[in-house]
Amino acid sequence: MDFGINDAANIVSTKLKSWLEALTSMLPNIVVAVLVLIAFYFLSRLMKAGSRKLVSRFSDQAAIIGLFSTIIALVTIAIGLVVALNVLQLTKAVTSLLAGAGIIGLALGFAFQDISANFISGVIMAFRKPIVVGDIIETNGYNGFVEKIELRSTVIRTFQGLHVIIPNKDIFQNPFTNYTRTHTRRIDLEVGVSYGDDLDKVTQVVEKAVASNSHLVDGQPVKLVYEEFGSSSINFRVMFWIEYDPKKPMYLEAKSEAIKAIKKAFDANDIMIPFPIRTLDFGIKGGEKLSEQIETKQMKLLPKN
Repeated sequence: MDFGINDAANIVSTKLKSWLEALTSMLPNIVVAVLVLIAFYFLSRLMKAGSRKLVSRFSDQAAIIGLFSTIIALVTIAIGLVVALNVLQLTKAVTSLLAGAGIIGLALGFAFQDISANFISGVIMAFRKPIVVGDIIETNGYNGFVEKIELRSTVIRTFQGLHVIIPNKDIFQNPFTNYTRTHTRRIDLEVGVSYGDDLDKVTQVVEKAVASNSHLVDGQPVKLVYEEFGSSSINFRVMFWIEYDPKKPMYLEAKSEAIKAIKKAFDANDIMIPFPIRTLDFGIKGGEKLSEQIETKQMKLLPKN
């Protein structure tokens, strides 16, 4: 029994001595590894501060600035960790960490494809700035003011006061209209006049009426073109350019003013905008004549003897 206890104690003692010798031999490497980690930690703080200043030159969004600065700081620390493990001669651990990170990244990429697409679209939009907060845009069937641009989605407040959250991928990959980028717009009005009116007179009356619009752009004449022979009218399009401020309802005001001016001018010059005309034919082949239908109804209403 004593022999077994002594033998076990010797084995433990031998192991502890070997570990102590290994620790003693690795102590300089451990110290260097710790110093490397400390140095890279402070370096990551410097890199984070520098990256914030650099990214802020291209984007004014706090989320984008914070994201990129944090990523750069984490990458710096990860490089320091790899260097420290190499100092400790743990190359297999470094290989395992890199392989594990690659597998995890691949799995997350497949699992969160839509989130990744929205995120990448948000990052690209933050740098290219096709839209900014306050712009009036039309996208995916919605019109309104851009209230917030986040990494995953964009918030639009419609003209009716509703808040719509649209994924950045849908904005980035689909056509959209930014009304804030232009300061002039063309208004197209479709009007019809009766077949009995003089078209040359109509042209003069309409151009004169629209030329009095208070929102017209200087140097841009009013244009009128006749487009088709309609069922009850000759249809034409009148086009004119206006000064445009997206933050004011100038487009609707100019359009409304033009409609009222044209209607007033038509009334003053005896020009008619005809009502739609429908012709009902009850005498077609296979049908019944209207006179016969009336006679039948009258016979049913007569008193019976």
